[in-house]
Amino acid sequence: MSPELVSILVLVVVFVIATTRSVNMGALAFAAAFGVGTLVADLDADGIFAGFPGDLFVVLVGVTYLFAIARANGTTDWLVHAAVRLVRGRIALIPWVMFALTGVLTAIGAVSPAAVAIVAPIALSFATRYAISPLLMGTMVVHGAQAGGFSPISIYGSIVNGIVEREDLPGSEVGLFLASLIANLLIASVLFAVLGGRKLWARGSVPVDGATGATEATGAGAGGGPGGGAEKGTGTAGTAPTAVAVRPDQDTEGTGGATRLTPARIATLVALVALVVAVLGFDLDAGLTAVSLAVVLSTAWPDDSRRAVGEIAWSTVLLICGVLTYVGVLEEMGTITWAGEGVGGIGVPLLAAVLLCYIGAIVSAFASSVGIMGALIPLAVPFLAQGEIGAVGMVAALAVSATVVDVSPFSTNGALVLAAAPDVDRDRFFRQLMVYGGIVVAAVPALAWLVLVVPGFG
Repeated sequence: MSPELVSILVLVVVFVIATTRSVNMGALAFAAAFGVGTLVADLDADGIFAGFPGDLFVVLVGVTYLFAIARANGTTDWLVHAAVRLVRGRIALIPWVMFALTGVLTAIGAVSPAAVAIVAPIALSFATRYAISPLLMGTMVVHGAQAGGFSPISIYGSIVNGIVEREDLPGSEVGLFLASLIANLLIASVLFAVLGGRKLWARGSVPVDGATGATEATGAGAGGGPGGGAEKGTGTAGTAPTAVAVRPDQDTEGTGGATRLTPARIATLVALVALVVAVLGFDLDAGLTAVSLAVVLSTAWPDDSRRAVGEIAWSTVLLICGVLTYVGVLEEMGTITWAGEGVGGIGVPLLAAVLLCYIGAIVSAFASSVGIMGALIPLAVPFLAQGEIGAVGMVAALAVSATVVDVSPFSTNGALVLAAAPDVDRDRFFRQLMVYGGIVVAAVPALAWLVLVVPGFG
């Protein structure tokens, strides 16, 4: 049995044990990385740790730390209230606002994980407050980020268009952008309908100026489907408006029930704006920036921040870092290249095309989306040269297949959504994201191939 096949079988075993024995998959993956890396791939410790996602570790810790402080001092409550006022109490519009916001951020040049890191904590705090399915809100944020992710001036778009030009393939910058935009918009529309969007429309508007900050919370039933709404429901579907309890630290005013801006909250809002400016305007690392801002806030207001470190999603950090370290071992020993080359050598271009789309989706669910596209597009060059497959459609299909799966909890975006969700059963939310990610991996590559490759675009 080849080393590459052994490494794939070990990954399957890790999934089975984690699912049946409720062991943290990240811990299992670290052990698997050590065993396979040492015994099969002949790697030393440095080779094994080469795949450890240090940047993602800092992003997960930094962003969840900063937003834990924001929750502790009531800043997220203020932001949620402001968002409700912005859409005049129409709760059903909020998921689309979050979709559009992340889409605009990535379209103008933000790296997708940076946009998700900024928007997801606010979106999921809103979902918890108003009993919206966290799966709906989280996936809307991720798909929004990917909808704008291939604009001609975006990071992803620039990289992929550069690869196409380097490989001397015909390309269409606008076509690539529209393919990703339309695909993610259609997926988001289906999600909105399936995960409770119609019930959100039926709820109408919630009062935003009442003295108690009342809302028509509908509990877990609001989400519908596998997303199931917030874990801590506040009623049942169809009930009369229910007042949202105001925490002691909310310091509400007598008029409107809006959360009052205290010095700590003003400083936190400034910190959040600084995070956006630093990441988007100066291309600074989102994780390191978030940690630095959180430390400043913790120093100035230690009482608000005392519990924040304990609220960092440590189990999620272990899970994601462990799995990605094992994927790094697979890359180090050539398993991914081995699989791609095996598919590229198939003599039937259309079959090779759909298999490359599936490899892009499966690998990207655990690793870098752009990285896998950079590896697979060159592998497609030999059969694209035969003229039976359109290069524009093939590149667009690979781009869509490799990025829509970023909802997977093992990808950077999915991990950020999982870590950012407050007051939910994280194990249950993880399973929901994993099941949804599996559905996307199974369905989208075939659909992208059918729509973009089979007609022969380009």
